[in-house]
Amino acid sequence: MDTLLVSWDRFWIAAGARQPAPGLLAELLLAWTEPHRHYHNLQHLAECLSLLEAHAHLAKSPAAIGLALFFHDAIYDPPAQDNEARSADWARQALGAAGFEERFIEQVADMILATRHATQEAEGDTALLLDIDLAILGANPHRFAEYEAQVRAEYAWVAEPAFRTARAQLLRSFLARPHLYRTAAFAELESRARGNLDTALRTLENTSDTAEHEAA
Repeated sequence: MDTLLVSWDRFWIAAGARQPAPGLLAELLLAWTEPHRHYHNLQHLAECLSLLEAHAHLAKSPAAIGLALFFHDAIYDPPAQDNEARSADWARQALGAAGFEERFIEQVADMILATRHATQEAEGDTALLLDIDLAILGANPHRFAEYEAQVRAEYAWVAEPAFRTARAQLLRSFLARPHLYRTAAFAELESRARGNLDTALRTLENTSDTAEHEAA
């Protein structure tokens, strides 16, 4: 928690705005600790900020990336389709109230919206942010397995067959991309990420085949 507080203060100071509204950070952290979160929680935020710390020298505006990370999953309702848009709106309101310039606010909001990962087109700080957000795909096998279990827990309300189908479709869409990472700094994760995704996909497919066999 102390690391998060230090990062938060550093980003605000580096961005050159006056102090945020009292209680904003507490409100954000409370959102990140909602009980339905199992992956999109403070562990994920802390992992992202740690990666930014290690790669800040590659960023034009580490403060913009950092604030985008604090807000990028601030609103997370698994059944909803507008989490990123609502998180970006929260960032716009909060940064505007703190006196940031409109150009900076929109830069942060655009990066938050980019975490929908709907397109591979990104460059500069946005590319670095997206690689940080997807670094979990290239995590060591133990952490990746934990991540997969955490995602399943967030979708506990979805029946197993429907979850397997949707999850497999998502994993295939990632594997179909010519590359998962956009920056040279994260390119070393590409091979392990693809191996993790392939293993997870085969597990889903094998589980589905077993269920169908037992039902026959």
